[in-house]
Amino acid sequence: MKYLIIIEKSETGYSAYSPDLPGCVSTGSTPEETEQNMREAIAFHIEGLKEEGYEIPKPVSRSSYIEMAA
Repeated sequence: MKYLIIIEKSETGYSAYSPDLPGCVSTGSTPEETEQNMREAIAFHIEGLKEEGYEIPKPVSRSSYIEMAA
């Protein structure tokens, strides 16, 4: 499955979350590190959901950019 992640600049580096996995977040010093950390966080999150007997959310979020004149 492919989950959308949002990576945002923070005061101390970067943070990330997935709209389809509430509560699944991660941080890092660079966007690349944050993405890798988020991969690990998603795997851990899904494993925890399975262990607790919860349904794994299907990825439904999508993204697009809208270009605007400056």
